[in-house]
Amino acid sequence: MTHRRRFLKTGVLAGFTASLLPAAAIGAAPKVENKRDWKHWVWIRPNEKDKEADLQKLYKRFYDAGVRGVFFERDSEMHYRTAKAQKLEAHRWMWTLNRGEKSLLQSHPEWYSKNRKGESCADKPPYVGYYRWLCPSREEVAQYLEADVKQILSKDYIDGIHLDYVRFCDVILPVNLWDTYKIEQTKELPEYDYCYCEVCRQKYKEWKGADVMQIQYPEESLSWRLYRYNAVTNIVNRLAKVAQGNNKPITAAVFPTPEVARRNVRQDWVAWNLNGICPMIYHGFYKEDVAWIGNAVEEGVKALQGRFPLYAGIYLPDFKNTAEVQQGMAYALQNGAAGISIFGDITDDVLKALKQVSTTTKKK
Repeated sequence: MTHRRRFLKTGVLAGFTASLLPAAAIGAAPKVENKRDWKHWVWIRPNEKDKEADLQKLYKRFYDAGVRGVFFERDSEMHYRTAKAQKLEAHRWMWTLNRGEKSLLQSHPEWYSKNRKGESCADKPPYVGYYRWLCPSREEVAQYLEADVKQILSKDYIDGIHLDYVRFCDVILPVNLWDTYKIEQTKELPEYDYCYCEVCRQKYKEWKGADVMQIQYPEESLSWRLYRYNAVTNIVNRLAKVAQGNNKPITAAVFPTPEVARRNVRQDWVAWNLNGICPMIYHGFYKEDVAWIGNAVEEGVKALQGRFPLYAGIYLPDFKNTAEVQQGMAYALQNGAAGISIFGDITDDVLKALKQVSTTTKKK
C-alpha cells in the first residue's frame, strides 16, 4: 500500500545537524527535576529486508532513549516480536477509512464516499490516486472494519491497534499544500466535500427531516457537519469495543487540534473512546513556527479533560535541525503531552534529543 504521507510534499526537507545544542541554547527546555515517566512512540514501516540482529540493536536504542511503543504500518511477526523482546509495545498501525485494495474496490464500489458533485472516490479519487475513502455511514463498512480489527488483534504478538485515516477526505488541505496541488481552499469546494452518498443523505433525512442536497448551502449546515462528526465517531467507538473485547488498547493518529480536525476532515476526536491519541502536529504543513506545537498540545489537552493521554506527533522533515527538533519536543511536553510520537528518519541525534528533553522537562 502507498505510504500514508507520500502525498504530503511540503518541500521542507532540510537535514539535521550532526550535533545537539544544549537546552539553554535553544531556550525551550528549562532545567528542572528529572521526571522519566513519559511514554514516547515511533511510527515506522517494517522492511522485509531487515535483519533481526540489526532490529535488536535499533529497538534497544529506541528503548534507551525513552521510546516505549512502536506503531508498525503493516504486519511482520519478526519486527513485532523483536520489539517486544526489547521491552517495547508493538501495535499495528491500520489504515481505516482510506482503503484502496483492488479486491474491495472491485467487489464493493458502492461502499465508497461521494462528494457534493456526486463523484465517487472509488473511480475518481481526490488529490492523489490512493485517496479511496469508505463511507462511515454504511453498516457494511462498520462490520468490515470490525472484522479487520478483530483479526489483527487475535495475534498474540500484536499489543494493540492504532487507527489512521479515520476521518473524511480533507475538505481543506493544510495551507502549505495549496501550492503543491495548485488549489486555493479558502472555501469548501464541492469536489473535496464528502460524503453525499445515498446512505448519508437518507440517514440525515431520517434524523433532520430534510435532504441535505436541498439545503441552499450544505457546506455551512451545522447539523450536517455534526452528522458527519458522529458518523466517524460511531466507527471509532465500535472499533474500540472490539479492542476492549480483546483486552488490548486502541489509539489513533489524528489532525493536530480539535478545531482543525473538525473543520478540515470532520474528525471529532475528543469524543472518541480511546486509550490514547496522537495528533499529527506537523507545524510546517500549516506554516506555523515550532512554538505552535505547544499551542496545539495545550488546546488538545484542555479539550480532552483527562479522558486519555495525548502523545504529540512530530514530523521530522519540518524541522531545520536536531536542536529545533528538541525544542519542538520540549514545547509539547511542557504543555501537557504525555509523550512524543515521531515520524521520519529517526537518527541517533534525534534519539539523543528525545532522551535529553525527557530528562530536563517536568511532567505537567
